[in-house]
Amino acid sequence: RWQKVLYERQPFPDNYVDQRFLEELRKNVHARRYRYRAVVFQSGAVVQQLCSVCVFVVTWWYMDAGMLSPQGLFGAALVSSLLGYILFDAVDGGAGRRESGRTRWADLKSTLVFAAFTYGFSPVLKTLTESISTDTIYAMSALMLLGHLIFFDYGANAAIVSSTLSLNMAIFASVCLASRLPRSLHAFVMVTFAMQIFALWPMLQKKLKAQTPRCYVGVTVLFALAALAGMATVSSVGAVLFASLLLAISCLCPYCLIRLQLLKDNIHGPWDEAEIKEDLSRFLM
Repeated sequence: RWQKVLYERQPFPDNYVDQRFLEELRKNVHARRYRYRAVVFQSGAVVQQLCSVCVFVVTWWYMDAGMLSPQGLFGAALVSSLLGYILFDAVDGGAGRRESGRTRWADLKSTLVFAAFTYGFSPVLKTLTESISTDTIYAMSALMLLGHLIFFDYGANAAIVSSTLSLNMAIFASVCLASRLPRSLHAFVMVTFAMQIFALWPMLQKKLKAQTPRCYVGVTVLFALAALAGMATVSSVGAVLFASLLLAISCLCPYCLIRLQLLKDNIHGPWDEAEIKEDLSRFLM
């Protein structure tokens, strides 16, 4: 009788196996089964980040066209930041703040330092790219915003995820676009707004997603509608294409993922590589 061993001579070829070999066959042992609603819910992070980029670009377009004053944008951003700051603490009752040990006075000092530093260097930001053509600035900004979307932390544990790189690329794009605005005050407000929408807004999103999922879904829908409304005022064709993109990401892609899961066929059996589960740390001393 054939035995699955290599240390004994047997009257069989080296590649011989009997019918018992496939008895240990297992399929999709570690395959994860997804539900459509859960996948749609998780796609909200991608939708919100696309809407953030859309809102930022539309806001820059309004300021560049002279249809939005820097004072108006700064006032609206300040009020929104205060409301978001209050909501951030109210969602979990301040538990996260107590765990981090960070005080409101420390937050206020950080905000004042950032605002003063950005305002002081706004003339430099305004003239930083004067020697670069406008077409090159637009191309660089588009590439940086695309990189921001690619490397953003959507909650997946992958090597490509880099929150620091994603934020730096978004701020670099905002500096490039702000350098094409009329005055230094415009550049200051634009960079400040970029920090709010690319750094602070995702933090509030994650807190809402973890603590109040229903509220998170409502905020995602409202934010997507606001981004579509802003895009429609600039380009109706762009608004239709952007709406199609959001629907494809939030509805069509999850459906395709669920359907493709039915075709998954990972096999496991005695041919798998051996896994050493014994603690071998004593041999490494």
